[in-house]
Amino acid sequence: MQSKQSTAFLRAAQWHNHVNAVRASVQMRDWLTNRASLTARLVARCRQFRVQRLHQGRAICLADEFAEIGLARPLKVIEREVLLRCDGEVMVYAHTVVPMTANATQWPLFAALGEKSLGSTLFSDPLVQRCALSYARLRPGHALMQRIRDLRLLDDDAVSLLARRSVFRRKGACLLVTEVFLPRIASLKDTSGEY
Repeated sequence: MQSKQSTAFLRAAQWHNHVNAVRASVQMRDWLTNRASLTARLVARCRQFRVQRLHQGRAICLADEFAEIGLARPLKVIEREVLLRCDGEVMVYAHTVVPMTANATQWPLFAALGEKSLGSTLFSDPLVQRCALSYARLRPGHALMQRIRDLRLLDDDAVSLLARRSVFRRKGACLLVTEVFLPRIASLKDTSGEY
């Protein structure tokens, strides 16, 4: 397994401002473009939702992340990696980075999230502003694809995964959330009666 330090400098993704650029199916377009809480949407589609924290701590941000959070080059950040599971199955790999300059006043609950949903925290806080979504089709050379493959979440023949990301701002600080959708998410049906 490659270390996180070595994967930080793998190929950057091409991020786009419009979902058409990633050639997503109609169903996946809905997952990618919906600005509501991803956690709430997943909860509505399964009997048991779980956040599985993989890592939270200092790391070097990825080559396609640093500019989004106002850094001049890949530098140390606080990184959080989780899997979002519905009925035991992994639906989303989520990767969050926060600049080291952010403090507990700006992101008061981030350090203590554990296996709680970051999304629930962000969407319930009126001080949080979400910036525009951007979209990518991650290829095998991307660090997040490598991490997902190392977790054995992909078939060997998987050539790409759809992802979205956005910056959230609170009290002058930012954090970047990237969500990578695993193919099985397309099979989820809304059980809440709403769409």
